[in-house]
Amino acid sequence: MSDPLRFNPRVATIPFKRVGILGGGQLGRMLALAAHPLGIQCRFLDPAPDAPAGDVGELIVGEFDDPTALDRFAHGLDAATFEFENVPVAAVEQVARTVTVSPSALALSVGQDRAREKALFQELGIGVPRYRLAATLEEYGRAAAEVGAPCVAKTRRMGYDGKGQHVLRSIAEADHAWRALGGAPAIFEAFVDFSFEFSVIGVRGVKGEIRTYAPIRNVHQGGILRTSTVPAPGLPQALGDAARVHVAAIMERLNYVGVLAVEFFAADGTLLANEMAPRVHNSGHWTIEGAVTSQFENHIRAVCGLPLGDTSSRGTSVMHNIVGDPLNAAVRLADPRAKLHWYGKEPRPGRKVGHVTIVTEGPTG
Repeated sequence: MSDPLRFNPRVATIPFKRVGILGGGQLGRMLALAAHPLGIQCRFLDPAPDAPAGDVGELIVGEFDDPTALDRFAHGLDAATFEFENVPVAAVEQVARTVTVSPSALALSVGQDRAREKALFQELGIGVPRYRLAATLEEYGRAAAEVGAPCVAKTRRMGYDGKGQHVLRSIAEADHAWRALGGAPAIFEAFVDFSFEFSVIGVRGVKGEIRTYAPIRNVHQGGILRTSTVPAPGLPQALGDAARVHVAAIMERLNYVGVLAVEFFAADGTLLANEMAPRVHNSGHWTIEGAVTSQFENHIRAVCGLPLGDTSSRGTSVMHNIVGDPLNAAVRLADPRAKLHWYGKEPRPGRKVGHVTIVTEGPTG
């Protein structure tokens, strides 16, 4: 009789060994940390020689518009992705000639343009704030008048963490907005009298499998995310469910592969889509400790064609960003449940240098 303990079953190997990530910031760093237990190494391309991800993977220092650097980056990869949405689409297209890049250049191009985002949301029947587009000084004035004051003017491209925005308290301030935004093509959005902001993060695999995480209530200060809480306090179940359906619809429409985050406003019992991020997202950092499978691991799984992991929450999670002052981390760590993630970045005002997550037990669905 054979001893079952001596039986060696055939072990399935993971075909993906090296994943390339365009961008070497903290999101890339956390992606690499999630990939390592799966036996996957990460390579990064970033212009900064001190990029945080360089501590946890191979870092190629080069510009995103340097064809030679892009070719060196792509050589020998099994899959590729990006960690922030301001990577040039042309860079993704060049890398895609060597290796599959997920999400696609199409998804990236939509995520880079607030006007295309809004058009996509409307196509899918997702509510958005009233808005108008403007590209000249005259159009700035007309857009402000049509949207009404107060409103906010945002550059169509390259804005994040409150950058590329100008608040107008009266329509007469359109010329101030024009100067503040450097005359860039802009979108004027009406102010929304919302109860709170929340986000939903989803992930879609190469075979179309979709999973979503619990909705996240977010608090911003100065355009920078400060705190995320799951489950989202005060969010009606119906709104959370609708938001998850919307995120799935966006991923289906774009034939999306990877993690996608969509930010919403909850206002008078309805929801309005604010913007989407075609990448892992700051509001999903809680998933490292607070979900069965983190957004970072699920993104790696998706771009490598692996089965997606369980997105269920482990309990109630609160994530605090550490912005500028590293002493904030010490204060948060006074709670024995706190888990600190330090990004290896030099502290300066307004810069995200780490985050702390506290998870309390109890399933939340």
